Amino acid sequence: MAYVPRMLEFYRTQVAEQLRKEFGYTNLMQVPRVVKVTVNMGLGEAVSNASALENGVGELTLIAGQKPVVTRARKSIANFKLRAGMPVGAMVTLRGVKMWDFLDRLLNVVLPRVRDFRGVSQKAFDGRGNFSLGIRDQLIFPEIDVDKVDKPRGMGVVISTTAKTDEEGRALLRLLGVPFRAN
Repeated sequence: MAYVPRMLEFYRTQVAEQLRKEFGYTNLMQVPRVVKVTVNMGLGEAVSNASALENGVGELTLIAGQKPVVTRARKSIANFKLRAGMPVGAMVTLRGVKMWDFLDRLLNVVLPRVRDFRGVSQKAFDGRGNFSLGIRDQLIFPEIDVDKVDKPRGMGVVISTTAKTDEEGRALLRLLGVPFRAN
């Protein structure tokens, strides 16, 4: 038998059924599900410092469990000393088993390690059920060694779902264990 992530098992056994009852879906395929998780790290200092790109990509690889794609500038901006094609960031798209494992770690290990954490904003939905979350420091991930970090870097995490509305997306993520703030 193949490995099934804990979070996926939880979704299949409990979350999907609760959403089905809550929204009155007749077909199991109507129930919203998480499609992908995208982790993006802006590395603007890579323009002048080549090792910053290397370090950022290495940290993102440790965090996500797969090698990120280096994102490049689309156009030149003289004020930032930026030319089209220069590396300005790194991103990784997680699907399947790696996505569920990352979500499990994010919700149960990483977010509780944030100092003075009161929950994530309920307003960070895009109108189509997708949720965005900003992380200010990569040190909250247990995979990152504090002694090897040259500078704190933030990242954006986007959780893409099949939900049609923000209400459905919020219900899905709430049942999966996303700690929403009571705003």
